[in-house]
Amino acid sequence: MKTTAAYLRVIGFMILAFFLMEFIVDSGKELAIVKYPIIWAVLVAVLFFAIVFEVIAAALQRILFSGLSPESKERFLAAENLREQKRFAWFKRKYHEMLDSKPVAKEQEIVLDHSYDGIRELDNNLPPWWTYLFYATIVFAIGYFVYYQMFDGPTQIDEYEAEVAQAEIDIAEFKKNNKDLVDAETVELLTEASDLAAGKTIYTDNCVACHKDNGGGGIGPNLTDDYWILGGGIKNIFHTISEGGRAGKGMIPWKSELKPNEMAQVASYVMSLHGTNPPDGKEPEGDLWTEE
Repeated sequence: MKTTAAYLRVIGFMILAFFLMEFIVDSGKELAIVKYPIIWAVLVAVLFFAIVFEVIAAALQRILFSGLSPESKERFLAAENLREQKRFAWFKRKYHEMLDSKPVAKEQEIVLDHSYDGIRELDNNLPPWWTYLFYATIVFAIGYFVYYQMFDGPTQIDEYEAEVAQAEIDIAEFKKNNKDLVDAETVELLTEASDLAAGKTIYTDNCVACHKDNGGGGIGPNLTDDYWILGGGIKNIFHTISEGGRAGKGMIPWKSELKPNEMAQVASYVMSLHGTNPPDGKEPEGDLWTEE
């Protein structure tokens, strides 16, 4: 038991040291022990000194015990045994009270009179822990009924709608912080001035040679009218930029040159050119596109 107590003290010292490090060291969202590996050295040092302390304490106790007279040793051992009996006495007493079971030596007091083929039953009481738990479920059920049925607590539909709304907020935040994860299926029209300005810069650097700076079209088609060769709308335009135009005579794919976010920006800028009708615009090509 003394060895077990020593182990528990050492573990307790380690846990205390760990939480003190986490409390004292400012490591942001990461654990201090992960962000600063030097803390491992500190914890190892704490472990070493804790073990040394226990070893020295045990050695001193043996030395002092060996110097006692036989009568003193007997009294010391008796006191140790009494202390061991009292250790966690309250918890042990409560444990047996919550079980409320008869010891084997007293089972004859609760044996029922009838017998089934020589098998006899004991009239044990329900364990108090089970009874209290049953009463707790009744109290919980009453509170649950009053809250949800009498005071209009949120229904499953309300909770679902709240979770969906929160999910939409989380998705929007995720997309905002991870713009390069978009593709032709998930891309959305960007309307922020900063995104359109970035799209215009990309367009000016890479697209004006074929589509002119006003989008009216040159070698490439007019980007300002309602006719599209490979389909209009943000998803089709993104796909065309990414994968290129018609084989053999369309524009090259830009997915190796531009990041997904950059393709979304330039596609959104192209969308903003719709309806500007430049005076030197090229004749319509392709099919009339109507947004679904």
